[in-house]
Order: sequence, then C-alpha cells, then structure tokens
Amino acid sequence: MPQLRDIAGEAVMLLAGGRSILLQLADPAIGHGVAHHSDFENRPLDRLAGTLSYAYAVTCGTPDQARTAVRRVNRAHVPVVGAAAGGAPAYNAFTPELQLWVAATLYDSAIGMYERVFGAFDDTTAESLYREYAVLGTALQVPEALWPRDRAAFAVYWQQRLEGLRTDETTRAVARRLLHPRGGPFLLRLAMPLARPVTVGLLPPAVRDLFELSWSLRQQRRFDRMLRIVVRVYPLLPRWVRHWPRDHYLGSPARSAVPDRVR
Repeated sequence: MPQLRDIAGEAVMLLAGGRSILLQLADPAIGHGVAHHSDFENRPLDRLAGTLSYAYAVTCGTPDQARTAVRRVNRAHVPVVGAAAGGAPAYNAFTPELQLWVAATLYDSAIGMYERVFGAFDDTTAESLYREYAVLGTALQVPEALWPRDRAAFAVYWQQRLEGLRTDETTRAVARRLLHPRGGPFLLRLAMPLARPVTVGLLPPAVRDLFELSWSLRQQRRFDRMLRIVVRVYPLLPRWVRHWPRDHYLGSPARSAVPDRVR
C-alpha cells in the first residue's frame, strides 16, 4: 500500500495549492482573517510556503519536525482574531471548524490532483490515506471526532460547505492579489500566466462564480491541454525531482522557518 509520506511528497500536488487557498478564502471568516492579517501585496508566497512547510512536516516529517511546525503555526495564529463589523463575520484562527475547512481543502485538492495524474486509488488505499490526512487538522485544534468518519461522510460535509461559501469585495480583492501578484519574486510573476488557468480551472464552477472569475470554453480547452501534458510528462520525472519540494522544506532549519507567516 502506498505510504502517506510518498503520496504527500509528490510535487504535482502543488498545482492545486492555489485552488486550496481560494477555497479557504471563500469561507467568510477565513477570508477576512487572511485579508486583515496577511500581506499578499508584498509577500504573495507566504501563505503557500507556510502551508507547505506545515503540511510536509506533519505528514512526512519526524515527530520533532511536526511538533516544531505545530508550535510555529499556533504562534502565528495568536493575533488572528477579529470581531464582527460592518457585515463581516467574526473570526479566530483557533476555531476548530475553520481549521477543519482548511485541512479539508488541503486534502481534497491534493488527492484530487494526485488522482488526475496517477489514476484513482482503490477503496482500501483511499480510505487509509483519508484517515491519515486527518492529521492536517488534528495536529492543531481539530478534535478527531470532528474529522468526518470516512470518505462518504467527507463527501457530504464537502458539499454542505461548498453550498455555504460566500465572498465579498474584501475577499475577492485578496483573491485578485493572489492571482495577479504585483510584488514578490520575478519568477512568480513570470509563472502566473500558466498558474492562473490551472488554479481557476481546478475550482468548482460555483466557486469560480463567487470570485467573479471568467471561464470560457477556450480557457477550458487550454486547461485540458495543460493537464494532458502534465499527466504525460510528470510520472516520467526522476523521483528526486518529484519529491524535491518536500525534501527542500524538510531539509534544513532555515527552510523550516518559513511558516512564521502561515496565515
């Protein structure tokens, strides 16, 4: 049976990172927390880098790396608190239900991307991986009982959450900065014309509409062509290349320090 460390370490899952972040932003409480406590304008990669460092540590790292990552995330979450105001919801980064949604988007995006490239898991493997992925939430403040008991229960939870997502001008502005960064590394801005259609194409259509993201038949065809290339080429890459991001983030204390701005 495939090991979580190897599955979670596949770099192709990073293609779904933007999808996960946008799904998180579409929860009003998370979206406003990010809007008021993150600097997407000047540090557009912070949330992704922080999330990757945490996810790799708890799914692939040593117990010490996992504990360090959890402490760092908890420390970063302390100031992420806001009262309801002007129609915007209250938020608190330690709320278990919000952390559950973040973990759920990471799991759904990662497994969905993996299966697009390598094919669907058999039921036994899929259920085992699903239970293991619960650590993304339970390592923080999500009680084990809050993680849906199996994939069938998760599917019900997922659909209910999708139906309850909402955006407003504040959260749509964060999404625009994510998809059209004006700052950050030059290579990021160079890569965005390719990353944008992948991110938008992977979103559920209803969530695209929430963010007012246009999507035409021409864009869908371009997205399909890009995915066909990925499916054809990625599995042929050497293992060390496919797992390089995981090894990079877990490889040194300096790199592990990235998630101080996980929010």
